Amino acid sequence: QVQLVESGGGLVQAGGSLRLSCTASGRTFSTYAMGWFRQAPGKEREFVAAISWSGGSTRHADSVKGRFTISRDNAKNTAYLQMNSLKPEDTAVYYCAAVEAGTNTVVAGGGLYDYWGQGTQVTVSS
Repeated sequence: QVQLVESGGGLVQAGGSLRLSCTASGRTFSTYAMGWFRQAPGKEREFVAAISWSGGSTRHADSVKGRFTISRDNAKNTAYLQMNSLKPEDTAVYYCAAVEAGTNTVVAGGGLYDYWGQGTQVTVSS
């Protein structure tokens, strides 16, 4: 069992930055691929970014490529999402997720994840 807790959300003006953190407890964090997803009001959950457990492979959604960066620190049991040049359309609840996977496996499908955090609100004002 893995417990995930997100933090770092908040209210920011367009063009600003935030860094989300996802801290894991329970089983060995370093064997889990991690992902970030978001859900805006009235919309379906969408993939944002994912990283392999080694940290050597990443994937970002086209909508955030060049602005968001996923990373992880296995020594701290924490994954991060650095969000720069934020836009009002980035407003959503952001969730992190975890699943056991191979060394350089990146998992983009939300349905493939076993564990989810409670979410953190990100609001970008225009």
